Amino acid sequence: MKWDILHRTRYTYTSPVKQSFNEVRLKPFSNEEQTVETFLLKVLPATRLSHYTDFNLNVVHHFEITEPHTMLQVESKLRVSTHPRPPLAATATPWPLARIGETLQSTRCHEFLGASRFVDDSPETWRLAVEATEGQTDTWQAALAIMRFVRGHLAYVSDSTSVHTHIRDVLKDKRGVCQDFAHVMIGLCRAMKIPALYVSGYLATEEASATHAWMEVYLPGIGWRALDPTHDRQTDDQYVKIAVGRDYADVAPVAGTYLGTTERRLEVEVKIEKVE
Repeated sequence: MKWDILHRTRYTYTSPVKQSFNEVRLKPFSNEEQTVETFLLKVLPATRLSHYTDFNLNVVHHFEITEPHTMLQVESKLRVSTHPRPPLAATATPWPLARIGETLQSTRCHEFLGASRFVDDSPETWRLAVEATEGQTDTWQAALAIMRFVRGHLAYVSDSTSVHTHIRDVLKDKRGVCQDFAHVMIGLCRAMKIPALYVSGYLATEEASATHAWMEVYLPGIGWRALDPTHDRQTDDQYVKIAVGRDYADVAPVAGTYLGTTERRLEVEVKIEKVE
């Protein structure tokens, strides 16, 4: 499928701020599952943009606005084609769970096995992981069992958490939004020594009004496979991947610092249209 996506983030400050330094992760990368055909990033007040590729191969734009300003707007426009791999059969058993520790030999997998800013490795997380995977002997089947468990254990409640909510608070309240579902599933997978990473992107439907979050698990001999615990399913051609990391802290669409008031208003707008 082909999609046109507009993403606009606007900060309005109650008094002028200055010395604003920012990083933006809004440009999806092209790979075997998606192709970015066009991408345009605009910032107001106008400033020079630079970019680099981070440790996780995400495209990161950065800019600074030193003069006083009362508004900051970051807007991206892109056209992307999605062509994902066929879904892995729900009955597949590609790698024994008892041998998943062999993935530790891979440095890239090791990055996605431990605790991170919003994901812990507490005894409570491990206990839930054991409960969720009871009777499972295959890594893929264990991951699917964890996804089902998370979907049943948590209630989806809009605006019930923030992007800075830790997994311990989500498990305590048993509610959250998409990034919370992803964080909890990542935590449970890592507790079982299954490498798991966080994905930010878009669930490309014409009703979408925000970014979406899901996760991927690593299966030896197959690679990374994406699962969306919010919807209890594998991803398909409606999913557009922007960035990956250990958790949300690695992939925030817009992040930065500035000098000035902490009183501000944030508005985020996402519009998605299917290209016929």
